[in-house]
Order: sequence, then structure tokens, then C-alpha cells
Amino acid sequence: MENLYFYLLIALFILAIGDLIVGVSNDAVNFLNSAIGSKVISFKNIMIFASIGIALGAISSSGMMEVARKGIFNPEAFYFDEIIYIFMAVMITDILLLDFFNTLGLPTSTTVSIVFELLGASVVMALIKIYNSSKDLTDLTNYINNEKAIQIILGILLSVFIAFSIGALIQWVSRFVLSYNLDLKTSWINALVGGVSISSIFGFILIKGIKGTPYAQIEFSFLNNSDISTFIDNHLITVNLFNFISCYLLSYFIIKYLKTDIYKIIIGIGTFALALAFAGNDLVNFIGVPVAAFQSYEAWVVSGIPASDYEMGFLSQKVPAPTFLLLGSGVIMVLTLWFSSKAKKVVKTSLDLSSQHEIKERFKSNILSRFLVRCALNLNSLLRTITPDSLQVKIDNSFKSPKVDKSISIINRPSFDKLRASINLVVAAILISMATSLKLPLSTTYVTFMVTMGTSLADRAWGTESAVYRVSGVLNVIAGWFFTALIAFIVGGTIVFFINLGGPNAIAVILFIVVLTVGKSYLSSRKEEKIIFEENKLIVKNASSYEEVISVSGSNISKVINRTSQIYNSLVEGISKNKLKEFKRINKTIIKLDNEVENLRENIFLFIKNIKDSSIAASKFYISILDEVEDMTKDLQYMIRKCYDHIDNNHNKLKLSQIRNLIEIQNHLNFTLFKASIKVFKKQNDIEDFEKLLVEKNESIKLLDSKIEEQILESKTEDSTPRNTKLYFNILLKTKDLTKSNYRLIENYYNVIKKIKEAII
Repeated sequence: MENLYFYLLIALFILAIGDLIVGVSNDAVNFLNSAIGSKVISFKNIMIFASIGIALGAISSSGMMEVARKGIFNPEAFYFDEIIYIFMAVMITDILLLDFFNTLGLPTSTTVSIVFELLGASVVMALIKIYNSSKDLTDLTNYINNEKAIQIILGILLSVFIAFSIGALIQWVSRFVLSYNLDLKTSWINALVGGVSISSIFGFILIKGIKGTPYAQIEFSFLNNSDISTFIDNHLITVNLFNFISCYLLSYFIIKYLKTDIYKIIIGIGTFALALAFAGNDLVNFIGVPVAAFQSYEAWVVSGIPASDYEMGFLSQKVPAPTFLLLGSGVIMVLTLWFSSKAKKVVKTSLDLSSQHEIKERFKSNILSRFLVRCALNLNSLLRTITPDSLQVKIDNSFKSPKVDKSISIINRPSFDKLRASINLVVAAILISMATSLKLPLSTTYVTFMVTMGTSLADRAWGTESAVYRVSGVLNVIAGWFFTALIAFIVGGTIVFFINLGGPNAIAVILFIVVLTVGKSYLSSRKEEKIIFEENKLIVKNASSYEEVISVSGSNISKVINRTSQIYNSLVEGISKNKLKEFKRINKTIIKLDNEVENLRENIFLFIKNIKDSSIAASKFYISILDEVEDMTKDLQYMIRKCYDHIDNNHNKLKLSQIRNLIEIQNHLNFTLFKASIKVFKKQNDIEDFEKLLVEKNESIKLLDSKIEEQILESKTEDSTPRNTKLYFNILLKTKDLTKSNYRLIENYYNVIKKIKEAII
């Protein structure tokens, strides 16, 4: 039996490694968002600062491990085997849940997930114990640490409102005082900002934060033989005052004599600090349970008592986590930070919602978001009427965004300025560090995300054009948090029930399911990442001149035609062989292509806005091109849907003569149109090639017309069936439309290139 629990312990630590990977992938947004969004520091340096912060934070997080041992349940009420089952259920649930949110690209709370998983698993295990002992449900309170659990849950929920409100308030005041003209402010003003920001970070991260670690209990002779924690408590005002003056003088020296942007320093230190706070606060979410299991196993082995009789009151004691486990966890977290593709996906969601510029809005509006925005607009109108005109003018001037530099592509523009990035980091770091020093697992995700949203609102990033979509996005993320809590509780409880019911066999089956699920998700993610860079993917790329518009469009059209030919060939093959699976496959392909085309259309405004050429010709050309491309995809979708319905309803196959005609059309289009078009659009500037293609236009249309006429005549015969004829006509007519759209693309390009060549000559 001892071997069984040893193997379970190994499984828990393997699960912990997986949990660290999926957890950091989701939580990376917490400390990367502001630095990446401001673009004042290179990505490489951002990652270095964050990596150092994570490594140091992991080492100093020992005190937080108590939450996993006794924060949610009363360990003395459970036996060793029950505790191990609870821990196993928690880790399995956590990996599945966090990986699900990573796949969606939504930030969720690892703290909420672990808290409610522990709560759900321990409640179900307690109910099982109550049922087996014929006790009353009122005894449930003996198993759950109600006071601590409520404290943690309230702390998490309050963090949403506190973070949003404080972030919004500080950002509004900062913008009102400093405006966007930060570089024009005097040295002492920027030094004051630097002094307040850096001293706050040092004060709460390096001073208060250290109070939650074992290192704070070490005595030093230069502190009058007192430890750090005691010294800080006894000289709090003096320490903070010295900290602020030192940071102010340092900031002034950096600005005045080193000629260095103090905001870069703030963002760099803030990123480090927030990563430090994240690791110190959230490491418990990933390894707290395995560490508690390891310590429980050690205590149980030496006791000699059966696992089903060994009470776990031991977990109520303060036992520091082994340093080697903290170091190992830090290494895994740093490696995940550098190599996780899903982390980038989650960061993008937060950046989009906080962006100062027009972007492709990911979320659709809903009734609640429209209502909230309408209320906000009415409140804003009311406030403007009661605000003195002189003050309102000053406010408007302070919040007036600088003109966008159109020489910088939209993709490379910062999502927000360095002041907002600094506020995001400083406020979030302070709040999280305070929670860490109090041993309260405040959700770093809730804090950082809501601070970011609060500063975005205060900074007028949510304009009338984007507000409903941004608010909708925030509501979706918050709804996901409640979903996290609910699912974590239910799934955690369900898994511990089955583990208790089936024992080791149930654990083996569940672990196998976990491996399959996470493995499939990983492979899908890698495939998606690969697709991003594949040759045939349409690229949303900016262009500043007519020539660049032609180049970008030509490249995309070449890819569209290439994929169109592949889909059409698969369609003909599928209908010829009556293969339903083939249409299921190509339907996914055409949906992906249609989404990419739709993405291009949704970015029309931003694309046109970036064109420096004052002429409207380039914009009209781009719009007409997209229109033809969209028609081509819709034609393909129509044909696929009709073919699928025909086969799915078990209608008669097309006649052999009809299949031969489709194959003939397919071969003709491949040879005279598709392959040649792909080649021509890649080269783009060869007029003669375009002319050769256009020569074949009449021949292609003539061939399709002849097949249509032929079918009209055959329709009068007795062996023709209505549904076969209808499907065949649909394919022919849409193929004709597809062909015409292709040739119109060729004609548009031919005319444009011809004009450019003539102008040069």
C-alpha cells in the first residue's frame, strides 16, 4: 500500500509540472501586458526582467504554501488517504481548467481555480464521510475552514472592485496633472513621479513582501540585532520616508544627468516587481498541493499507522516548503514564459481591450454592455454640465491624445503610452504585494486585469466607437471568472467522488483522459501556431502607397486562388465519389478561409487610414479586390453546402455524364485559370502574363455555358431526376460565378498595372 501512495505522489509532482506550464501561460498577462503594450522596452529586455522577478519570487513564496494545507479545509478532520485523493482531484481539475482558458485566450484566475477546487473536493469528501458515518449535514462545518475560506473568497471578489476603482482614480489624476506631454515636463516633476512609483514598488515588493518569507526572521547586527520584520514594524514611517527620498534623488539624477527616460526605468522595475509578486503570491496555486502531499507522505511513512487511520492534523503546523522545490518551480516557470505560445494569446486579449487605438474588436456587443455604456454616457453628460467651462477645457486638453505617427504601422504602434503602463504596474504591484504580506491569496489576474481596465476607462481609451465592444469583452472575461469558480467546484468534487469510488483504477483512467485532453490541446495549439506562418494564410498587412496596396493584395489573392483551386478540386472529387467525410473536411477549410477574408474586410478602415497617398484610387482598388474575393468564398460555401446536403440526405448520385463534365471543367480551370493566376499574382508586374490569362476568359465562360445548355436539354429526358439536376445546375452556375470573379480580379490588376507602367513611361 505504501508503494501506491508513493506512485500517487510521483503523479502529483508530474501534474504539478503540467500545472506550472498551463498556469504561467495564463498568468503571464499579469506582468507582461503593460510593458509589451507600451513598447518602450524591447521584448527581450521585458522577458529578462520578468524572468528574474519570477525566479526570485518563487524562492520567497514559502509562506504562502499554508493556504493549500489549511486555508480551505480542516486537515485534522481527514485521514491521509482522503487527503491524497483530494489533492489528486484538485491537480487534475486545475490542469484541465487552465488549459481550457488558455486555448480560448482568456485570462482567468489561478487563485480562484485552486481555492474552489480545494473547496469542491473537500466538501464532497466530507459529504462521503458524513454519509458513511450516518452523521448530520450540519457536521459539514467541522470539515471546512469556513472563516478562512470566506475571507479568501471575499478578498478575491473585492479585488475586482478595488483594483478597478483605484486604477481608474490614479490614472485620471495622473493624466490630468501630467497630460500626454511627459517629455516636456520639468525634471523635478518627472523625478517626483519616478520617486513615488519606484519607492512604492521597493516599499511593498522588497520590504513588505519580504516580511512574508523566512528571510525576514534573520537578525542583523546593523539593525540593532533585530530581524527585518521587527525593524520595519518599529520604524515604518522612517523606512518609507528614507525609501521615497532615496528614490526621488535617484530619479532626478537619472533624468538630469544620465538623460534617461525615467518611465522606462519604472516600467522595467515594475515588470520585475509584478513578476516577483506573481511568483510569490501564485506559486502556491501550482505546487502548494503537491508540496503539502509530499510533507503529508513523509509524516505518514514514519508514523507506521495505516493510511485510512492517520489523521492529518500535522498540516495545521507551519512547515516551510523545501528550497529545491521552489527553485525547480522557478526554472519551469521561466522556461514556460519564454516558450509558451498560449501565453501570447492571452496577452493579446488584454492588450486589445485596453488599446488606445482603433482595432478589430474581438467581442460583440450585448444588452448589458450597451446599457452600461448608455448610463456612462448620460453620467458623463451630467458631469460636463455641472463642471465649470474653464476646468472642462483644462481636462479636455490634458486628455487630448497626440497625433498618431502614420509612418509606424498599426501593428507596431503601442497600445497605450508609458504613463498608463507605469500606473498599471505600480498599482497592481502594490495591491498584490500587500496581499502577499498578509498571506491573503489575492487574485493577481483579477487585480492586474481590472487595474488595466480601470486605467483604460479613465484614459478615455474606450471611445463611443469602441466602448460597447470593450465593455462586452470585460464582461465576458469576468463571466469567465465566475465560470471558473463554478466549474472548479463541480469538477473537483466530481473527480474526488470517482477516485473515492474506484480507487487507484479510477485515478489511472482519469490521468489517461487528462493526458489525452492536454496532449490534443497542445498539438492543436502547435498546429494553429504553424498555420499562422503557413504559405497560404492571408496576411493583414498595412500599406502606405498605391504600389504597396497592389503588392499586399496580389500576395493575398495568389493565396486565395491557390486555396480556391484546392477546395474546388476536393469538391469535384467528393461529389464524384459521393464522400460525405470529404465535404466535412473542406467545409472546415472554407470556413477558415472565409474567416480570414472577413478579417481583411474588418480591417478595411485601419488599412485605408494608413495609406499616405491622398488619392482615393488605392482605397477603391483595395475595396473592389476584397469584394471579389468575398464573392469567391461565398460561391464555394454555397456549392459545398448544397453538395453536403445532397449526400447527407442520401439522394441519388450524379450521373456519370455529369461527373465527366465536372471533371472536364475542373481540368480546364486548373490548367487555364487557377495555376496561371497563382503564378501571375505572385509576380504581379508582368502585363503580358495578365493579357494571356484574359485571352482565355471567353473560352472558360463558353465551356461553362455549353455544359449548362447541355444539361437543359438533358433535363427534358426521362432519366433525369429533379434533385440531381438541381444540384448539378447549382454547381455549374456557381462555378461560372467563381470563374467570373477570378477574371474580374485579373482585369482589375491588369488595368492598374497598365496605368502605372504608362505613367512611368
